[in-house]
Amino acid sequence: MIKKAVLPVAGLGTRCLPASKAIPKEMITIVDKPVIQYVVEEAVAAGIKEIVLVTHSSKSAIENHFDKNFELESMLEAKGKDELLAQVRNIVPEDVSIIAVRQPVALGLGHAVLCAQSVIGDDPFAVLLPDVLVDAGDLSQNDLAGMVAAYERSSQAQIMVENVPQEMTHKYGIVALEGEAPAPGDSAPLTGMVEKPKAGEAPSSLAVIGRYLLPAAIFPLLAETKPGAGNEIQLTDALETLRQQQGAEAYRMRGNTYDCGHQLGYLEATLALAKRHPQYGEGFRSLLSRYANEG
Repeated sequence: MIKKAVLPVAGLGTRCLPASKAIPKEMITIVDKPVIQYVVEEAVAAGIKEIVLVTHSSKSAIENHFDKNFELESMLEAKGKDELLAQVRNIVPEDVSIIAVRQPVALGLGHAVLCAQSVIGDDPFAVLLPDVLVDAGDLSQNDLAGMVAAYERSSQAQIMVENVPQEMTHKYGIVALEGEAPAPGDSAPLTGMVEKPKAGEAPSSLAVIGRYLLPAAIFPLLAETKPGAGNEIQLTDALETLRQQQGAEAYRMRGNTYDCGHQLGYLEATLALAKRHPQYGEGFRSLLSRYANEG
């Protein structure tokens, strides 16, 4: 069972400016929780017990969010605000560890993953990009748990993909497959990946969306990977080497994704999650109806 996950959070979040000028982009809230908490909850729901934040000196707010705040908890307890106290204390379950390591220089996603090697060791692990929220909706298990099951069946790296319109494939990394596309919730062998293919040249309509399950064998490959696009160590380059050596599969997700690194994606996530929020959902739906009628 895969129990470890890497969350690269060292980026400066330029796509989210000016909101991310003074606070980490991962700490921007959707309804009543920061984006990073949704991603951690996704990992925990899939059985992850150790979460490695690959972070930067300017991102201490993320570590503080998952740490104990004795003064705040004492104040809430003294004032009898038990519901808020429970929320603060239960941001992560007691059996889940949050570990932070630094990425001292911004050398790309591949380098960020490599920075976690000393914590991950020889174990297989997940990588979750916190810009993207993967929403399970009313599914009985989330897609990350489905990927874990697929990895345990095949022992091959899993890359989560979603179907996108053909006219949008030029905006994504697109996978090439051996045979037909898998059904949602299933995996299929990869024959390669193409980054932002030209119109009409995409090998499929399945786009990589920021979730990976990888064996520890990726680490020596990352260490040997030369800087690529943007003079950065690209995870995609090491994944291609891994695919050639051991094989890799594309897992087609069943849920929905929201790109919270983009303003419209963030707004869509807010709409989707606020509508079914247990405390604010009813009131939010009323607000939507009121403003829709005014439109």
